[in-house]
Amino acid sequence: MEMNALHVKGRIALFVHHPRCSIQSVNGIIKSLEEHYVFKTFTRHEIEDGFFDDVDIVCFAGGIGDSDAYDFLFRENGDTIRRYIRNGGRYLGICMGAYWADHHYFNLLGGITCEQYIRRPNTCTRRYYSKAAECNWNGEWIRPFFYDGPAFVGNENTFETVGRYKNGDPAAIIKERIGLVGPHLESQEFWYDKPYLHKYWHKDTHGKLLLNFVDRLMEK
Repeated sequence: MEMNALHVKGRIALFVHHPRCSIQSVNGIIKSLEEHYVFKTFTRHEIEDGFFDDVDIVCFAGGIGDSDAYDFLFRENGDTIRRYIRNGGRYLGICMGAYWADHHYFNLLGGITCEQYIRRPNTCTRRYYSKAAECNWNGEWIRPFFYDGPAFVGNENTFETVGRYKNGDPAAIIKERIGLVGPHLESQEFWYDKPYLHKYWHKDTHGKLLLNFVDRLMEK
C-alpha cells in the first residue's frame, strides 16, 4: 500500500482468518486507518518469532471469538503474541479481538476482564446482534455499530477510558500498550442496510474516531 511517508505513523500486522475473523471488519479497519498506517496481513500460519519485528501494532478485528475458535487458531502459537507484547509491542483489539486480550485467551490485561455488555447491569441492549449502541466518546454521544461487544471491568485507575456505554461501563480503553474497543467504529455503510439502522450511518466519522484512538495508542 503506497502512502506519503510524511503521513505514516506506524505499521500494523492485521490478523485475517475468515470466517472466524470477519473480512468486513478487517476491510473497515484498513479503510479507517490507512491515512496514517501501512498494513501487512497474517493468518495463524504466519505467527512465529520474528514475524512481528517490523510492526508497531498487532491487530485483531471482529469475528467469532468463542473459546473453540481461539483454541483452533492460537493453541500452538499464542505465546508468540504474548512475547511480542512483553517486548514492547502494541495490541489493538476490536470486539472479538478485544475479548481475546482477556485472561481466558492472550491474558494481557492483569485484573481487567472483558464482559459481554449485553449481560451487564443497566445495559442499553440485551440484543447481541446488529445494534447501534449509545456511547459517550470523549464527551460526545455517538451510536456506533454493536455486535455483542465487550465492556471492560476493573480498576479504572489502571487504564485510560476513551469511550463509555450508556450505563457507564468502559467501551474503549487504553492500558499501557493495549488498546481495546467494544463497538465497531470501523463499520461501513452497508452494515446499516437494515431499515432500523439506516439513520445511524455515521458517514465514516466513526472511522476517524478509531484513527484518533490508534494514534493515541501509538504514543504509548
